[in-house]
Amino acid sequence: MSTSAVLAILGMGVATYLTRLSGFYLLRGFNVSGPMKAALDALPPAVLMAVIAPVILTTGWAESIAAAITAVAAFFRLPLTVTIIIGIVSVVLLRMVLTA
Repeated sequence: MSTSAVLAILGMGVATYLTRLSGFYLLRGFNVSGPMKAALDALPPAVLMAVIAPVILTTGWAESIAAAITAVAAFFRLPLTVTIIIGIVSVVLLRMVLTA
C-alpha cells in the first residue's frame, strides 16, 4: 500500500473521530432526536466512503471484488473485526489469483 493511501486512511480516521467529537461538544446542550440524530450518525461512514470509493473504483479488479465481498459481510452485520479480516483475506487471495 502506498504512503499516500495510508495517510489518506489515517486522515479519514482522524476526520471521523473529530466529527464525532465536535458533534458531541457542539450539541451537548441540545436534545438531539429523530432526523437530526440519524443525520449525525450517518456522517462518519459518509466521510469514510468518500475516501474509500475512489480507491476501490480506480484500482484493480482484486480490490473492487474484495470491497464487494466486504460490503456483503457488513450487510449481514458481522462483527467489525470479522468484516475487516474478510476484506483483508479476500484482497490478498484475489491479488494472488488475479495477478498469477
